[in-house]
Amino acid sequence: MARPGLTIRTDLASAAALRRLARREPRRRTMQRLLAVANALEGMSRAEAARAAGMERQALRDAVIRFNAEGLAGLVDRPHGHRREILSEGEQAVLVQRILVGPDPEQGEPSN
Repeated sequence: MARPGLTIRTDLASAAALRRLARREPRRRTMQRLLAVANALEGMSRAEAARAAGMERQALRDAVIRFNAEGLAGLVDRPHGHRREILSEGEQAVLVQRILVGPDPEQGEPSN
């Protein structure tokens, strides 16, 4: 079993189930977390489990905390924040409409 400082909930999935999920996971970081947690559930030390999955020990610790709190969803990357939109929704709608309508052939092309 895992070390006392790394208690992992076992009611959600077994190590074998986590490995099956990891094989089908398209996202590399999520796959690494699944494998690392599976390694730890099989009794590897934190350092060994993380190294075998290609991650740092601290990243495994963080993944276990998220797994314990949120289940499998805790092992998926969270969306990052993004910058605020420059155009308001109304301005975006006007721009989309102008693009869809296209240029007015009666007015001709603007000069440079």
